[in-house]
Amino acid sequence: MKQRRIAFVIFEGFQPLDLFGPYEVFQYAHELTDAYSCQIVASQPGPVRSASGASLHAPYGVADLNLAEIDTVVVTGGEGVDQARHDPVLTSWIAEAGTSARRVASICSGVFLLAAAGLLRGRRVTTHWAREQQLIREYPELVVDCDPIFLRDGRMWTSAGMTAGMDLALALVEDDLGREIAHATAQEMVLFLRRPGPQSQFSVPLWSTQPATDPIRAVVSAIHADPGARHGIADLASHAGLSPRHLQRRFTAELGIPPTTYVEGVRIEAAKRALAEGDHPVEALARRYGFGTAETLRRAFHRRLGVSPSDYRDRFRSTKEYI
Repeated sequence: MKQRRIAFVIFEGFQPLDLFGPYEVFQYAHELTDAYSCQIVASQPGPVRSASGASLHAPYGVADLNLAEIDTVVVTGGEGVDQARHDPVLTSWIAEAGTSARRVASICSGVFLLAAAGLLRGRRVTTHWAREQQLIREYPELVVDCDPIFLRDGRMWTSAGMTAGMDLALALVEDDLGREIAHATAQEMVLFLRRPGPQSQFSVPLWSTQPATDPIRAVVSAIHADPGARHGIADLASHAGLSPRHLQRRFTAELGIPPTTYVEGVRIEAAKRALAEGDHPVEALARRYGFGTAETLRRAFHRRLGVSPSDYRDRFRSTKEYI
């Protein structure tokens, strides 16, 4: 098998986890299959300061790589991205490499570099939710959706912040080598395979395995797409094309929990996000996310989290922005 060459782009102020998380995913997959060759590239070879202050030696400058040999370009994010996207050497190379490569990916705010390079016009993209309005304002030609943890639009892949880059990398491995290799990679790294791309950046923790078959994947996707919709057994069965009894059995066997428990978990996570982000009344959130009444939502929070929705808001309301 010919190795796929993955070029990771870094710059002054890059976020280390945006590099090392996805890099390690490809390295673990390589150990299993000998499928990948990973390279780290910057404008010039040499030390590159990260956002944490630690420096990393970039073995390659953009002039050192043969574009014809690059399969995938992965652009990291970080607090330095606003300066890096005005570096004509780096953005010109990303534009050229991104045009010739089979696929292109960005982690978190790395999407700004892809946009500056002109690779994303008309594309649907995501990034960290704290960067959403800036991305919309500065690149109105993009279709920005900051709910999913990662998105694919053709050969362009974009992801939300930090750990979402590992989810994206696992998806790229699965796209290349199949689900079994991606699953084995996740197991080696003690990761879960895998949070689906449409999952909200604030969505369900990985308290269950992922579905193995298309009918159950369709059900899970429908639940995540609209947590507040009607998700009774009959409704979910129609998404799967199965009888309600068959769905109940298949769903529980594949995910380890019944559909009703899964639905409640998704709804709670959606409510948690809304509580952390805004001042919507608890009663309104209960109706929006399928709980019906505020009391039902309160009982679900106490049962699952040990706190009331109001207490959760007080503890976890976001007061700062993240890169």
